[in-house]
Amino acid sequence: MAIELRPQPGFQTKFASSLADITIGGGGAFAGKTFICLLEAARAMYTPDFGAVFFRRNTTQVHNPGGLWDAAAKIYPLLGAWPTGLEWHWPSGAKVKMAHLEYDKTVEDWQGSQVPLIVFDELTHFSSKQFWYMASRNRSTCGIRARTLATCNPDADCWVAELIAWWIEQDEDSPRWGFPIPERAGVLRYFTRVSEEIVWGDSADEVMRLVPGTERIDVQSITFIPGTIDDNVIGNQRDPRYRGKLMAMSRVERARLLDGNWKIRARSGDYFERGEARMLDAVPEDVIAWVRRWDLASTEPSETNKDPDWTCGVKMGRRTGGRYVVADVQFARKRSDEVRKLVLNTAHSDGTSVKVIVPRDPGQAGVDQAESYVSMLAGFDVATERETGPKDTRVEPFSAQWQAGNVDVVKAPWNAQYFSQMEGFPAKGVHDDAPDASAGAFKEVASALNMWDVV
Repeated sequence: MAIELRPQPGFQTKFASSLADITIGGGGAFAGKTFICLLEAARAMYTPDFGAVFFRRNTTQVHNPGGLWDAAAKIYPLLGAWPTGLEWHWPSGAKVKMAHLEYDKTVEDWQGSQVPLIVFDELTHFSSKQFWYMASRNRSTCGIRARTLATCNPDADCWVAELIAWWIEQDEDSPRWGFPIPERAGVLRYFTRVSEEIVWGDSADEVMRLVPGTERIDVQSITFIPGTIDDNVIGNQRDPRYRGKLMAMSRVERARLLDGNWKIRARSGDYFERGEARMLDAVPEDVIAWVRRWDLASTEPSETNKDPDWTCGVKMGRRTGGRYVVADVQFARKRSDEVRKLVLNTAHSDGTSVKVIVPRDPGQAGVDQAESYVSMLAGFDVATERETGPKDTRVEPFSAQWQAGNVDVVKAPWNAQYFSQMEGFPAKGVHDDAPDASAGAFKEVASALNMWDVV
C-alpha cells in the first residue's frame, strides 16, 4: 500500500516552501513543527553526501517519549532509512543526525564541519552564541542549497523574540500586541552581522548600501512563519483532547502555547490569586496521601540583611475527589541548627504518614546537607530532590490546578503570609519560598497519583 507523506496546508506548506536561508517557524504548541522539519530533511534522501543535523539542547530531549527520535522513527523507515546510533541513513549515502548542544562550548565539537541542513528543534532553548556559530557551519557542496530551519514556542525574554521582532506586533496599544502580523508571515528580510550586531534591510541591495564593502554573497535572508494548533488538522483528529490540555494551563502558559503570544510575561497574580482557592474551616478527612515539602534557608534578619529568605514547609494532600489541599505551612527565619529542629519537630507533629521532601542543592555541600537531613529524619518517609529549570516552569503545573479551582486552603494564621508570597510571584523583591515549596509538594503528590488511586 502506497504511503503519502506531505505537508498539511497552512503552516507546514508555507514552511516547506520558504526560500530563506534561515526559516524560523512556530509560536503555538502542536502546530506540526517537528514533522515538517523531519520531512524537509528527507527531501534530499536521494542526494549523495547530503547531511542534516537536528539539534536539541540535550540528549534527554532527543529521546523523550514522543520526542524527536520517536517522531523520526515513525517517518524515516517508511522512506527506506535505517538507524545507526543517533543517525538515519539512506542507500544514497544521505543521512540525518540527532545531536545536542548542552553547553556553549559544545559548538567547538563542530569545528571544521560542513552541514547542508541545520535544524534547531525549539530554538529558544539555545543561546544566540550557539545559533550563530552553527550558522557558520551551514555549508553545502552536495548540490542542495544550504539552509537553517528552526522551530520555537514564544518566550518574551529570549533572544529569539528580538530576532523575529519585525514579524511580531510591537504596538502595546494594539489588540494584536505580541501576536504575529499576518501580512508579514513568510516575508523575507535580509541582513548581515557587523561586530555581532545585525544590520537589516528589505532587500540584499539595501543591506549592501547600509554596510559599504558588503558583497551580495555576505547577505543572508531570514523569515518567520507562525503556526498554532489550528494548523495541525491531522494532529487534532488523532488527539482531539490536546487543545483542552493547553486550555487547562495557567493564564501565562495558555497565552504562549495556545494563542502564540510573544509578549506575554508573568506578573504578580498571573499564577496565583487567593480568590481562586477554596477556603476550608478544617482539614478534610478524605485525603489519601500527604507530602510536606521544604524550601530551606538559614539566615536571621540583621542590620545588613533585614529581609532574608524564609524557610518554608508546605503540607499538601491529595483528596479522593481529585482536589488538592494546603493544610499547613511553616514559616521561619532561623539559623541552620534551629531550622533543623523545626523540620524534625514538624515531622513528629505530622506523623509518619506524611512524606517529607527536602531540597538537594547542586555541589557537594548541597549533597552533604541533604544526606544529613535524611539521617536526621530516620524513621520517616523522607526523600531529597534537586530543583532544576526556571521557577516559573516549576510552578506552572500547580498554578494550572490553582486557576482551575482545584486547590483548597485550610483557614489558619499563616494564610496571610502564604497568599502574599503566592500572589506576589514572580515579582522582583517578593519572596518565592512558598511558591517553591508548594510547587515541589504538588509535583510529589501528582507524580504518585496513579499509585495512590489504585490503593
